[in-house]
Amino acid sequence: MGRVIEAKIGDAEKILSIQKLAYRSEAELYGDFNIEPLKQTVSDVEKAFGDYLILKYIEDGELAGSVRAFQKDGTCHIGKLMVHPDFQNKGIAKALMKEIERRFNAERFELFTGSKSEKNIRFYEKLGYAGFKTAKLEREETLFIFMEKVAKAGTTVI
Repeated sequence: MGRVIEAKIGDAEKILSIQKLAYRSEAELYGDFNIEPLKQTVSDVEKAFGDYLILKYIEDGELAGSVRAFQKDGTCHIGKLMVHPDFQNKGIAKALMKEIERRFNAERFELFTGSKSEKNIRFYEKLGYAGFKTAKLEREETLFIFMEKVAKAGTTVI
């Protein structure tokens, strides 16, 4: 059984390596290998540590997954949930999501995924998220579905 811990800036290169492997299937789905997660550099990931809490999942001493989030105006914005392809479908993404939600005392949680990414959408729905809008981001042509989960009054979502 693995564990979720806070990532350190020294993990940036390994996180980027997993990110490029994990997001390859998204690029294939959309026929676009110019998506932002595949264009990022180690420096971009290192800079993210200034704005995000970044968690990592360690399995048998290896970094197997990661997620990042920040909070603004009562909303926790979650991004870059990724699991190394060799470790997928083992509950790692769920563990990362549960821990990121636990660490933020937010009124609501928000994330986005590609609108064609049916597996991702079903995964987030199982965790209590629901789509509330679709939109494109300036950085690419993909149509995204934005999903949210509202915390119950006086509690954090777990």
